[in-house]
Amino acid sequence: MLPDAKTYEELVAKFRWEIPEFYNMGVDACDRWAETEPGRIALTFVEEEGRVSDMSFGMLRAQSNRLANLLVDSGLERGDRVGILLPQLPETAFAHIAIYKAAAIAVPLFLLFGPEALEYRLKNSGARMVITDAEGARKLESIRSQLPDLETVFTVDGAFQDTCDLYAEMSRHSEMFEPVRTRADDPALLIYTSGTTGPPKGALHAHRVLLGHLPGVEMSHDLFPQAHDRIWTPADWAWIGGLLDVLLPALHHGVPVLARRFEKFTGEAAFELIQDFRVRNAFLPPTALKMMRAVRDADKRWTLDMRTVASGGETLGSELLAWGREVLGVTINEFYGQTECNMIVSSCGVLMPPRPGIMGRAVPGHDIAVVSDEGVPLGSGEQGHIAVRQSDPVMFLEYWDNPEATRNKFAGEWLLTGDAGVLAEDGWIRFVGRDDDVITSSGYRIGPGEIEDCLIGHPAIRMAGVVGKPDPERTEIVKAFILLAEGANPSPDLEREIQNWVRERLAAHEYPREIEFVDALPLTATGKLIRRELRTRG
Repeated sequence: MLPDAKTYEELVAKFRWEIPEFYNMGVDACDRWAETEPGRIALTFVEEEGRVSDMSFGMLRAQSNRLANLLVDSGLERGDRVGILLPQLPETAFAHIAIYKAAAIAVPLFLLFGPEALEYRLKNSGARMVITDAEGARKLESIRSQLPDLETVFTVDGAFQDTCDLYAEMSRHSEMFEPVRTRADDPALLIYTSGTTGPPKGALHAHRVLLGHLPGVEMSHDLFPQAHDRIWTPADWAWIGGLLDVLLPALHHGVPVLARRFEKFTGEAAFELIQDFRVRNAFLPPTALKMMRAVRDADKRWTLDMRTVASGGETLGSELLAWGREVLGVTINEFYGQTECNMIVSSCGVLMPPRPGIMGRAVPGHDIAVVSDEGVPLGSGEQGHIAVRQSDPVMFLEYWDNPEATRNKFAGEWLLTGDAGVLAEDGWIRFVGRDDDVITSSGYRIGPGEIEDCLIGHPAIRMAGVVGKPDPERTEIVKAFILLAEGANPSPDLEREIQNWVRERLAAHEYPREIEFVDALPLTATGKLIRRELRTRG
């Protein structure tokens, strides 16, 4: 989508959005290539045991069409929600494509979510169907009775109690499917994001969200795609960073995507994978980069041939940028965005040298400003809210079933990202910090409210406050301040029990790595928790 240009200024001057009235991102990410080059490789899947298999665009179309037919024959209607509870698998990719082709709405779900996290998202979205595996089916079994809208669970690895064997069911359906004609503004994707208070909010995106991502993906990967590109990310495809920063844009461009689910990510495993599969492009969150940087003599142990590395989630310092040039052989490009409006700011090493500590410039097509609380653009050097002007193709439609939260996301014609920043005279944007209490840990955005609600469900806890504590590797860790119920006493055993309580009910990345038992929590006159006071306690 980006035009040919030698400078950033030329890129911006030449750029024009090309958003058709009718558009389906499942067709765009699959069928275009399947019609012209059916043998072209779409996915390379590396299993835990080391087995490798390729999926062509022709195979991707056939499987997604079979699944779309199955879903429709099972009663799926336009606008219905379908949960996808899977890791990086070929089935994850063709499930998304099938759902989009059927004009339904995909709801990505992180496989490491516990039952409470899954129950909330599935109940809130009203999902009628879920596509998962045995691990996911076990979690759903315990909450199925709490999900009145959930009619059918398909499992990719055989049938289990109350589930249907996905492949057995698909085998009875045709490889031919006529995609539903959708408008670019029709809803396609419901992806949940953490907030400061209360449960997560579902950000509803239209089909055009894929087109909206393209300029940012192309800019952050030095004018992607180029010959021989092959892309990989350790980020789960259930998150917007894995799905819309890597998987779908790469398929749009016909670039092979490497899929690999690590039981446990390590820097050594990442280097091995990049070398063995000749990965040319990677989206590596800052935590992954830090883990790779900790590996000694990496430039001597592995031979890499990378063209680009993009990273987002926090500003990279000069030392990490220098390491990237020395060991990875590339200038790491930083980008910025959030679930509601992603890939809107980026650096681009082939067009402009990076500025350590400053995340980048507005991606062409996105009108970015730093504004006041009232939505008034501020001058250069003034700190305010990083904001995006409305009517942007990458911007979400609304928060699912939450009009008040949708209204509060905007100030006038500007969407407020929730981050504070400063705009330089030449358009570079410096990230200052979050405006709210959302915790950034290992690339995940974690809402403290959901963890606090989970904690107070423990019989030994009367009240809890959760904040992010700075951490050199993870950016922040989750720290919980806990006021115990009468009769309960602090102990290492209780601390471990509380950590497991959260890990098992929400997710492994959300449990409090540090717990402090307190005699009181700071509250406002109306009884609201004052988290900023907790943060000052460390």
